[in-house]
Amino acid sequence: MASPNVTRNCPAPMTATSNGAFQNENPLDYALPMIILQICLVVVFTRLLAYLLKPLKQPRVIAEIIGGILLGPTALGRSKAYLDTIFPEKSMTVLDTLANLGLLFFLFLVGLELDFAAIRKTGKKSLLIALAGISLPFIIGVGASFVLSSTISKGVHQLPFIVFMGVALSITAFPVLARILAELKLLTTDVGRMAMSAAGVNDIAAWIFLALAIALSGPDSSPLVPLWVLLSGSGFVIFAVLVIKPILGYMAKRCPEGEPVKELYVCVTLTLVLAASFLTDTIGIHALFGAFVVGIVTPKEGPFCRVLTEKIEDLVSGLLLPLYFASSGLKTDVTTIRGAQSWGLLVLVIVTTCFGKIAGTVGASMACKVPFREAMALGVLMNTKGLVELIVLNIGKDRKVLNDQVFAILVLMALVTTFITTPLLLAIYKPARKGAPYKHRTIQRKDHDSELRILACFHSTRNIPTLINLIESSRGTGQKGRLCVYAMHLMELSERSSAIAMVHKARYNGLPIWNKIERSTDQMVIAFEGYQHLRAVAVRPMTAISDLSTIHEDICTSAHQKRVAMILLPFHKHQRMDGAMESIGHAFHEVNKRVLGQAPCSVGILVDRGLGGASHVVASEVDYKIVVPFFGGLDDREALAYGMKMVEHPGITLTILKFVAARGTLMRFEKGEEAEDEKREKEIDEEFVRELMNDPRGNESLAYEERVVEGKDDINATLKATSKCNLFVVGRNAAVMPLVNSTDCPELGPVGRYMSSSEFSTTASVLVVQGYDSAADTRPVDEDESYEQSSREIGDSTV
Repeated sequence: MASPNVTRNCPAPMTATSNGAFQNENPLDYALPMIILQICLVVVFTRLLAYLLKPLKQPRVIAEIIGGILLGPTALGRSKAYLDTIFPEKSMTVLDTLANLGLLFFLFLVGLELDFAAIRKTGKKSLLIALAGISLPFIIGVGASFVLSSTISKGVHQLPFIVFMGVALSITAFPVLARILAELKLLTTDVGRMAMSAAGVNDIAAWIFLALAIALSGPDSSPLVPLWVLLSGSGFVIFAVLVIKPILGYMAKRCPEGEPVKELYVCVTLTLVLAASFLTDTIGIHALFGAFVVGIVTPKEGPFCRVLTEKIEDLVSGLLLPLYFASSGLKTDVTTIRGAQSWGLLVLVIVTTCFGKIAGTVGASMACKVPFREAMALGVLMNTKGLVELIVLNIGKDRKVLNDQVFAILVLMALVTTFITTPLLLAIYKPARKGAPYKHRTIQRKDHDSELRILACFHSTRNIPTLINLIESSRGTGQKGRLCVYAMHLMELSERSSAIAMVHKARYNGLPIWNKIERSTDQMVIAFEGYQHLRAVAVRPMTAISDLSTIHEDICTSAHQKRVAMILLPFHKHQRMDGAMESIGHAFHEVNKRVLGQAPCSVGILVDRGLGGASHVVASEVDYKIVVPFFGGLDDREALAYGMKMVEHPGITLTILKFVAARGTLMRFEKGEEAEDEKREKEIDEEFVRELMNDPRGNESLAYEERVVEGKDDINATLKATSKCNLFVVGRNAAVMPLVNSTDCPELGPVGRYMSSSEFSTTASVLVVQGYDSAADTRPVDEDESYEQSSREIGDSTV
């Protein structure tokens, strides 16, 4: 008789879809409308929290954990009506299944982007730091497990509880750590590189310990079962290396660069992920292990890995993964932590976790002769928790190893330790981002034979041919050591999980470390390396990974540290086939404007119309006609100095067009107090041009013309007559009225705006130059000041 009663008390399984409200059916009684509502609520709520926490520089995982807790019984879930309506018990199976499916593919992405070959090459210093950062907190976790099992977790099976506690306290979240380092611009510092190497080792160790914990926590009391589980798991890893890896390698080889990856290959790979997850779940480890291992054995070279990431990361990271945090939050009831004993145990767990991680890491770092401040920074960074921590805790709760109170304590511990990472790091470690003062901040200089350093920035392969041709034109006579170029790839740090892949690239190829790998897989780096081997030019590939709102700081800091004379930036518009200019994004426009305002040297913005064609031109085939319109002023003088540097190349002819005002209405000559300043500027201009005319570098390749003009129409006509040249080099703030009525692109100045319009030309590239003004810069300079200051002194003495 009991059986029918039990059947009546169990909730009926939910049907997938409803017939709609007009059929008198509540959509929330059906699985599909319910899960859609839950996804929308979770995504909107967590994204709102992430936006609110952004000023605190907290990673998004913090917002997702907090959002999950607030949606659960701790806050909103205290309302029974809310829980019964939005998260009823009968819907939890569907929610948990979808959340775990999203988690499964996310861990495939993590494995895909975790470069195991790089981890194998981890230096002894990082390996020792990683082992110390795991060992001490694991031992402390074992001690904490005895305290908890004797107070709030009585009767628990001791061995799996010990392992789960040790793993929970010793984990470092690799993806979260990458995000924190990137946002604080520490990815490629010594501290950042050591932290990422140690975190990679920690990640692998955490999964091994977790496999052990799961094997020990099975319901069967036979000691042989955990042994069989571990042996079978090891056999699966061997199977993945010997069977799955060659299959994936075969598909990756059949996906050459520049060609689309076949849909069949993507389908086969995702099916392999699911099949491997099924195998590991059958073994008794967890379905997540299968997906993670397949991600690790997937070849990282070529477009195959990149395309797989692009196919699934937005759906998984943006939509499905937040469900896992919501699912965890619904299991977390902070109100179970009551009384002095429970709160005291929470403080104890947090303090012991922080002490174990920081003390272990600092001790090993000091033994490796790492300075104390950097060792402390490493300790704080290694204390970061995240998604893997939640996975461990959820598995422990599902296996009945962790009760509700211990689970809530450990979730709060993960939240607190991750939340305090950024503020603690900012308080402890403030690396000096500025280099020493230096002299040559401009192209203008007395010593023309001194080394010229340029920081050339680019967004994509589209910018590279013209950039290399401009560098080729700037190398002068080609004497070795005369020109050094730092080629900086500007990469936006998005919220995508693929930002982790950028970390690996930056470890070898980032700010301020340049590429030292014998064979790079970055096609952009290969292009510059190939050019370097062919020319007497030192090229140093670099990578800046940052949010576009702050990437200008990377550019300016790197320019100062590398002591460059000019920063070259790509214009934020590119030319379409019909000749019209099309924007690649307002954010890149803002980047250029910020660099212009904060640069420690001269800046050039390159409007690319295909200088030299779609590939870089060999030296013997360089035949460029360059025109420098000269109206006067600091920027025009810098533009002319750059033109004189380029005319040293035997394949370049330079025409200097000096515009002379027929009346006082053309130039910015104003009556009153500023008239004296304008007079001085004019005298400096004349002195500068006289010196250049006596400069032997131009020889027969230099032409100088003076054009008397009466107004804007004369200037436009004169410039239009020379629009068939290959490159214009113009000053940004030329001493002339605006040549077009448009206020678009003010960073190009009055002349650059006109020349960048498709009405002026569709073939001539334009380099808009802003000269470094030492008088307007508060940064310290050497006693031997720049040539621009010397020019000002000459002008003053003439007056």
